[in-house]
Amino acid sequence: MLSILKKRPVPRGGRVERWTLLELEAGQVDVRVVENPRTSRLTLRIIPASRATESLRVTVPPGTPDAEIDSFLARNATWVASRLEKLPVVTRIAEGAIVPLRGVDHTIRHSGHARGVVATGVSEEGPVIRVHGDKAFIPRKVVDFLKRQSRADLTRAVEYHASNLNVTPKSITLRDTTSRWGSCSTTGALNFSWRIVLAPPEVLDYLAAHEVAHLVEMNHSERFWAQVGKTCPNYEKPKSWLREHGAALHAVQA
Repeated sequence: MLSILKKRPVPRGGRVERWTLLELEAGQVDVRVVENPRTSRLTLRIIPASRATESLRVTVPPGTPDAEIDSFLARNATWVASRLEKLPVVTRIAEGAIVPLRGVDHTIRHSGHARGVVATGVSEEGPVIRVHGDKAFIPRKVVDFLKRQSRADLTRAVEYHASNLNVTPKSITLRDTTSRWGSCSTTGALNFSWRIVLAPPEVLDYLAAHEVAHLVEMNHSERFWAQVGKTCPNYEKPKSWLREHGAALHAVQA
């Protein structure tokens, strides 16, 4: 099974990576095999739609034999197939595409070649995101617009919750992460996925409260959740929404 697509190992931060294919009933799946000195066992991870170069990642200890990786993939093939079937369909940002903004579907519409900013509006078809300029730049312009909206919303929400909990974050950084929606460093730096602006406002608000609460409790203990509840009393519903629908936000692609 282990047909290496990239035969020459590529070092990256002390890791060695190579490729293989996993045969499923629905077809072949690209698999990135990562040798990580920090791991002692084989692990599988489904890659969200935002990482189109791969669907599955296998992390293994250095020197793991190909036959052992083959066997591991074969044992987990049914699980992989079921998980891949549940992944949302990718939406490409382009003219006519429908993407969510603050939980509301917007149709992307090109508004001619005149230079101008990206802006939201309403047309006969409902909410729209109007993009001016060269049509070829629609994906980049829309992503940049969404990032600006996300930063503005997150900044306001973080300031509100930080004031409630009497803490001061060091910084706010936007990323396009796949494994987590936000994080808080020991130095007080907050990191968020810009894609959270695609979700309903209460979900973004919960995420901001969650990370700000880590400035008080750097854990997920009962004391931590008490801090979240203190500044965001009804957090359970948006927390569940993000767990259930978060993958669909990663399926919006430039």
